[in-house]
Amino acid sequence: MSKIYLDMNIYNRPFDDQTQVRIRLETIAIFSVLQRIKNGDFSLLWSFMIDYENSLNPYNNIRSEIWMASSIANETITPDESILAIARNFEAKGIKSRDALHLACALKGEAAYFLTCDDKLIKRASELGINLNIMNPLRFVEDLEVK
Repeated sequence: MSKIYLDMNIYNRPFDDQTQVRIRLETIAIFSVLQRIKNGDFSLLWSFMIDYENSLNPYNNIRSEIWMASSIANETITPDESILAIARNFEAKGIKSRDALHLACALKGEAAYFLTCDDKLIKRASELGINLNIMNPLRFVEDLEVK
């Protein structure tokens, strides 16, 4: 079963302004991905970075909703030196520190897919030459529909 790592913006997307078409479509795609995880089609990776970034959310209700998503995760990535080393390498190549840590967690958990709504991260991370499919949730769902 393929593993999926969801960037923090994926968990926050349903709480963004749904009157914007792109945001609404990404939200629908995210719900589809989460349903496929619940159905057992994919395995969800959670990480200490998701916990950390979620802890920074000033809205208790949103923070609680996001934390509940951890209940469908099959594995939680905890911090270690190898993750920090990988993240430092990514930072040296222009990836922001939190994004670098998320990518390192995904690699440590042997994720097949890293989903994010961050177009700049998709572009930069795809240039790293790592064995990880980095994409927007819309593209991920579209690719599944074609198969």
